[in-house]
Amino acid sequence: MNAFIALLRKDLVLHFSNRRAVLMSLVAPILIAAFFGSLFGRSDKGPAQIPVVLTDLDQSEISARIVANLRGDPALRLSEASAAEAQALVRAGKQRAAVLLPAGFGAQASKALFGAAAKPEVVVFYDPSQAMVLPMVKGLLAQHVMQPVSQSALGSGSPVVRDLRAQMQQAGNLPDERRQALVSMFDSIARVQALPAPAAAAPASADPASAADAAAPPAATAASAAGGAANPARGLAIPFSTRDEAAVSELGAQYNSYAHSFAGMGVQFILLMGVDMGVGLLLMRRMGLWKRLRAAPLSRAQLLGSRIASCAIISLIIFAIVYAVAVAFFGVRISGSVPGFIAVLVAFALLTSSFGLMIAALGRTPETTRGLAILATLLMVMLGGAWVPSFIFPPWLQTVSMWMPTHWAVDGLDAMTWRALPLQAAALPVAALLGFTLLFSAVALARFQWEE
Repeated sequence: MNAFIALLRKDLVLHFSNRRAVLMSLVAPILIAAFFGSLFGRSDKGPAQIPVVLTDLDQSEISARIVANLRGDPALRLSEASAAEAQALVRAGKQRAAVLLPAGFGAQASKALFGAAAKPEVVVFYDPSQAMVLPMVKGLLAQHVMQPVSQSALGSGSPVVRDLRAQMQQAGNLPDERRQALVSMFDSIARVQALPAPAAAAPASADPASAADAAAPPAATAASAAGGAANPARGLAIPFSTRDEAAVSELGAQYNSYAHSFAGMGVQFILLMGVDMGVGLLLMRRMGLWKRLRAAPLSRAQLLGSRIASCAIISLIIFAIVYAVAVAFFGVRISGSVPGFIAVLVAFALLTSSFGLMIAALGRTPETTRGLAILATLLMVMLGGAWVPSFIFPPWLQTVSMWMPTHWAVDGLDAMTWRALPLQAAALPVAALLGFTLLFSAVALARFQWEE
């Protein structure tokens, strides 16, 4: 028993004597838990903004009010562009969705509110890699369309009420007494609409359904009695329909979820492989191998540079095999520029090796480096949007995400595979990855210690 206790005490002392390793084992779970808690516990801080671009081909008073309502919604970050520009932005992943209001939308939607006319069609162009955004955008669109359309249809001098009154007068299947009563009812509605609004009227931001419901029953009942096109059995209807279109390339490439998942998971595990290279350096230093190599006529840059180059080649080979499996068995295609795809892989392989070396230089011991590597890798992958869509991040965290090399790696691989973008789309991701490579390499060369 004494021997057992002695061995147990030895393990505990050795573990807690490495303060850096103990600190990393505590900090990593705390920071990751805080990250996810901040994302999914934001009800008191308001929703994260979804970047959406809108094209208004109607240019009517109703469409202008719809645009103003959408712009004022805290859940959206709205911008406006032409139809071609909007689609290009969604295809490139710069916007999550694009909404196109067709010409004549306002006039058609007012009549379609009671089912008395065909519904105008709104095109919603969305990023298929983040399809969960689509129902959110459509729900917000329906909310902000109902208010101005119902106010236009039921407001003073509404053409919808006049049209229904005309239908009553021309309905040949109604008894004269009933027809006169219905016409008189519409005349009464018109007189009420002509009255000035009371001082305690509900504000414009109030729920549009309450105002619509108050005026809809008599009009809908009249349309029912006339046997017209309106259908009162269903009451007020959403006054437009939507056509959902995925943001696929004009070249005909289709979205493949495996392309996005292989990019995200490939980035994560290649980074972890680079960390293993860094830990290997520290183990070599512990065994005294670096002292022997330093005795040779080689500079520090040559020794560490050779490790960076060898790790980059290994990373590139592994990534190439991973994508070969994705192409052979999961239907992934390099639909964009092949040279651009290769450039992104090479740039990320160099980044991986420099990242592993930097983590080793900062960690100093293998135990501390493993904890620091897990923390840094997981945070980079999460903040880069490989695990959680970045649009649900708070605004400040979306800005931080742009400074993560993993963000540029995944974006570059997506652009060259299922987004089918040209070589120019790889220029910015490659430049960003090479910039991080230089930064990580400089830190590693400055902080690496050759002795324990």
